[in-house]
Amino acid sequence: QVQLVESGGGLVQPGGSLRLSCAASGFVVKNAAMNWYRQAAGKERELVAAITSSGSSANYADSVKGRFTISRDDAKNTVDLQMNSLKPEDAAVYYCNARWRAWTGTHTYWGQGTQVTVSS
Repeated sequence: QVQLVESGGGLVQPGGSLRLSCAASGFVVKNAAMNWYRQAAGKERELVAAITSSGSSANYADSVKGRFTISRDDAKNTVDLQMNSLKPEDAAVYYCNARWRAWTGTHTYWGQGTQVTVSS
C-alpha cells in the first residue's frame, strides 16, 4: 500500500528555516517523480518543488527559487524540502506528491499535508 507521510511543519518566524520530510512506503521514491505542493488558505494548490525520478533535475516555483531545496534520500526512501528565508507568504499546508507511469496508467499519490506557519 502506497503511503506518504509528511513531517517537519510548524511555526517559524520570518527569515527562519524549516525542513520538511516526506517518508514514502509501498514504492521506491527513485522510481517516481516526487513533488512538494502547498495550499494557502483560500488559494489553489501550487507546485513548489519537483525532483525527477533520475534525481538529475530539480525545478522550483519562481517564488521559492534560491530559498527552497528539494532533495531525495534513496537509502531512507524519503524526500525533503529545506526551506530557508521563510516569508509570511510561504505559510500554507505543504503536501508531498508522488507520480509515476506504469502499464496500468499514471499513478498519483498524496500525503496528508503538514502545516507551515510563518509569523512573528
